[in-house]
Amino acid sequence: MDREFPMQALEEKSADLPVEPGVYLYKDGRGDIIYVGKAKSLRHRVRSYFQDSRPSDIKLDQLRSEIADLECIVVDNEMEALALENNLIKQHKPKYNILLRDDKTYPCIKLTVNERFPRILVTRRVKNDGALYFGPFFPASLASRIFKLMSRHFQIRTCSIEIDGRRPRVCLDYHIKRCMGPCVTSVCSREEYAGRVQDLRWFMEGKRRELIKSLRGKMLKAADEERFELAAHLRDMIRTIDQLSEPQRMSSSRTDDVDVFALHREENKAAVQLFHLRSGRVVDRHQYFWEDLAGGATNGDIVASLLKQYYFGSSFTPDEVLVSCVFEDQSILATYLSTRKGRKVVVKEPLRGPKKHLVGLAQKNARLTFDQRFRTLNPGSRMIGEALAELMDLENPPKRIESFDVSNIQGSDCVACMVVWEEGRMKKADYRKFIIKTVRGPDDYKSMVEVITRRYRRLLQERRALPDLVLVDGGVGQLHAAAAALDALDLTTQPLASIAKKEELIYVRGSEQEPLRLHRHSPVLRLIQRIRDETHRFAVTFHRRRRSGRTLTSVLTRIPGVGDKTAKRLLQRLGSVPQIAAAPLDRLIAETSPRIARNVYDHFRQPAASGRWSQEG
Repeated sequence: MDREFPMQALEEKSADLPVEPGVYLYKDGRGDIIYVGKAKSLRHRVRSYFQDSRPSDIKLDQLRSEIADLECIVVDNEMEALALENNLIKQHKPKYNILLRDDKTYPCIKLTVNERFPRILVTRRVKNDGALYFGPFFPASLASRIFKLMSRHFQIRTCSIEIDGRRPRVCLDYHIKRCMGPCVTSVCSREEYAGRVQDLRWFMEGKRRELIKSLRGKMLKAADEERFELAAHLRDMIRTIDQLSEPQRMSSSRTDDVDVFALHREENKAAVQLFHLRSGRVVDRHQYFWEDLAGGATNGDIVASLLKQYYFGSSFTPDEVLVSCVFEDQSILATYLSTRKGRKVVVKEPLRGPKKHLVGLAQKNARLTFDQRFRTLNPGSRMIGEALAELMDLENPPKRIESFDVSNIQGSDCVACMVVWEEGRMKKADYRKFIIKTVRGPDDYKSMVEVITRRYRRLLQERRALPDLVLVDGGVGQLHAAAAALDALDLTTQPLASIAKKEELIYVRGSEQEPLRLHRHSPVLRLIQRIRDETHRFAVTFHRRRRSGRTLTSVLTRIPGVGDKTAKRLLQRLGSVPQIAAAPLDRLIAETSPRIARNVYDHFRQPAASGRWSQEG
């Protein structure tokens, strides 16, 4: 291997490094960062990689063989080095670092105060976009329950439509008292809506006194104005807030919030189980998996990388962290967490007693999830449905999914298809085919709008149940097209998602800016891919048959006297164009008029026509 910097040059370069704390970056011959590490003394740590006396290690030997250059960043102390190391690992994802991989993240509730008419939604990705985020919530279902409470009592909108004051009527959410209807100016003014948003902020920020004072003032005003329905609604809100506050006071005296990490590993695969204990009870758990660990990575390396990446990306700090094995930087991490919390946080491996039992329980669960992931990759449909509901923030596991795809070649013979997944299987009896009627040319977005409109307008007219989830094949463009069609039908809360090819990103309506990227072994991803692929297969097959039928029919319609209906009848009765060409005159007369039969018979017996058919067929 040609290397820009031979080993001797790297040794000389490391000898000139400072003895201060910092972060070092190893690069390969292409300049890509392949490893990021931190050190109390950069010179001593980096030089140790190139010493011949260092014991042989598979991971280290492989890493050394690829190092072509190194860089370092000096910081003031080990705490800053720890934070910088974590940020650089997340930014560059070096192949020799152990990266945090998780099948789920805890949801937050997002209030888009950066919009003129803020809305609320459940999200799993926190961004610096000017919105307010509350959470994360665990168990994850708690976010959905609080979201429903906010929607029911505060009536803040959840839709993603653009509010411009020109909508002629309110949607279904207003009529079922889940939204104040700010999309229609005569129904709800911007000032009235802003006041309700402020109440919601006080509620989520725990400012109970300010909120109740505000609600009581509005209740009395509504009563004076004889708006008794609104006054009753505000009275119920005050009662609900009082009820919610009571259990919070009862549990606030207990502070034993503990996170328990336990590892189960076999060769280059590993599973880690994280238990969350809040007020002395296990309230939820987290699972992490690795299937391609580099040789030489120790159990301590895995736990250290996980904890550093986890806590640098989490806003919550427990009182105690229990682990199944000791690791490097354990004391530094404890100091960091203590500084962040404002009081001492312990990070340790318990050796006896109830805490040792907790770690043992987490290890048992880690081994179980390891077996489920790497030995049994076919979890039940109930488990998959629950995971899908949690991922897409559905109220319940979906029982019926309707999936759509559009198929055409440069706009010709444009068709669309719908397939149905119901109760764990594909329900072929409910598959539907659509011939696009209103779109000219290759426009998949307008075609999607047409098919979604036709399908769900009919369901509404026939008062039939809507699916638990609508899935479209494509990226964010197809999702927006389908959402526009549903919005036009006032189905603004219909769950909708799309899956993009190649990247396999899942876009969920209302959270399009935060696409989901699932692990390739995720049962949820495999289910969505299965439905998407079946939809695509059905659409392509229908398109090919329609195009093929049109091509064969056009061969016959060139014959004088033969129209589309006659051509289709001949194809249905005789089977194919070659069979029509070979049919005797009396057989053709039995299927059509004598004059047309003679024209067909003579056409296929002309040398030029026969040659043309042999080339086309």
